[in-house]
Amino acid sequence: MSKGHQSGRSDGPPSAPQPLPIPVVDNHTHLDISRGDEPPPDVTEALSKATAVGVDRFVQIGCDLEGARFTVRQVEQHSQMLGGVAIHPNEAAVLADAGGLRAAWDEIEQLADHPRIRVIGETGLDYFRTGPEGVAAQQDSFRWHIDLAKRTGKALQIHDRDAHDDVMRILEQEGAPERTVMHCFSGDINLARACVDKGYFLSFSGTVTFKNARGLRDALAVVPLERLLVETDAPFLTPSPHRGATNSPYLVPLTVRAMADVLAVDVPTLCQALSDNSERVYGAWSV
Repeated sequence: MSKGHQSGRSDGPPSAPQPLPIPVVDNHTHLDISRGDEPPPDVTEALSKATAVGVDRFVQIGCDLEGARFTVRQVEQHSQMLGGVAIHPNEAAVLADAGGLRAAWDEIEQLADHPRIRVIGETGLDYFRTGPEGVAAQQDSFRWHIDLAKRTGKALQIHDRDAHDDVMRILEQEGAPERTVMHCFSGDINLARACVDKGYFLSFSGTVTFKNARGLRDALAVVPLERLLVETDAPFLTPSPHRGATNSPYLVPLTVRAMADVLAVDVPTLCQALSDNSERVYGAWSV
């Protein structure tokens, strides 16, 4: 989740992009979140609209207790959807200050036991929206989530905002789970190479399409196909040319095509890699 990254509004939803030739996964979306005074998204409609353009599987991420409960309900209702649950780093700092973080962890652990919850996340560190007084709580929560992912054998999805060095240090200290995903990757070439060397998966969002994101595209260019994922982080981070509108899984094809251009590969090849990688990280949607 990337609250604060994007605040623009548009007069209506963007038109549907050209469908992808091979279906892919939106590996990080928040269908429990609406922007501003907009109504919550209709989940069935959002999934149907995305499926029509070649985005046929989804990882719904709940990053507070309400969102985590919503995620469990939705994965039980929609076979195209798997889920992730966690306490977001910004939420962790707030809960710790109120004395409620340990109780929240207990509930997240219970919700994570669901067989269609395949992700612990998003967890990590956010030094942009939480000040120095919240760093200790965020780091404690990050370590707890890493341990939970390893104990449950589930993938870990990491939120890293303005905290690259500490994220990598804590992963090294704790030992990263076998399947670790850098959600909405925002680092440079050096960080991308370090993540690849560690065996992490790098997930790119609509930010890679932004005109001012040359450094991010340079980072993407050094990531091998077998380590790539794609996401929306909806309702945020809408890809160009619709930056400022509300994001939704049906806009993933715009990001995929931009990624293919950067990587100098054809779109079907990239789509197949993204689909295969998603199944390697999260398992089969049909199970």
